[in-house]
Amino acid sequence: MTSTLETTVVDLATTSVRELNAELHAPKATHYAVEHPQGAHAIAAGVATPITVDVRGHAGYYAAGMNDGGTITVHGNAGTGVAENMMSGTVRVTGDASQSAGATAHGGLLVVEGSASMRCGISMKGVDIVVGGDIGPMSAFMAQAGRLVVCGNAGADLGDSIYEARLYVRGTVGSLGADCVEKEMRAEHLAELAELLTAAGMAHDPAEFRRYGSARRLYHFAAHNTY
Repeated sequence: MTSTLETTVVDLATTSVRELNAELHAPKATHYAVEHPQGAHAIAAGVATPITVDVRGHAGYYAAGMNDGGTITVHGNAGTGVAENMMSGTVRVTGDASQSAGATAHGGLLVVEGSASMRCGISMKGVDIVVGGDIGPMSAFMAQAGRLVVCGNAGADLGDSIYEARLYVRGTVGSLGADCVEKEMRAEHLAELAELLTAAGMAHDPAEFRRYGSARRLYHFAAHNTY
């Protein structure tokens, strides 16, 4: 590790991810630059303070997992489970994300400037996710709370078994999952979508999006569903 007055540089060509994360869990600086990540897994996992981490390259599985207050940017692509179980803070991927981006996340903002693969936002519990491109099948499966914004197209079975998360899609939807329906875009939804797009740095017109959510047909037991 090398330090300047403002930034600590960690080179993963000579430092292990375990050593990096130990430093980030008890940080001595407010800004870290991670060089040569080379697709390593669990980079910047478990950050629990309001520090800034710039990962200068592609990250592997579970980058920025469990983030709670950090501002973490992957300057490249991210593997499975980026920002999984995030509690607060901001995670940004300037490229594409693999499957399960933002899975089970409780809060904060995840921005994927490119596209995200299948199961984006699975079981999300309050996080805001903004994807600049497309998302794959089974995204927002069992999504409980939060907002998912897709500036491109969505794959098949969007929002299957969804609870109270709100989904906004600008492009086409391959198909809707069980109990997910298109809903009216009222003024309050246009306003919240505008805020989310601004926070993510996206310039799209909220009027171009459609809203999806739960029809609430699966909330109660029905005897005929047992056959």
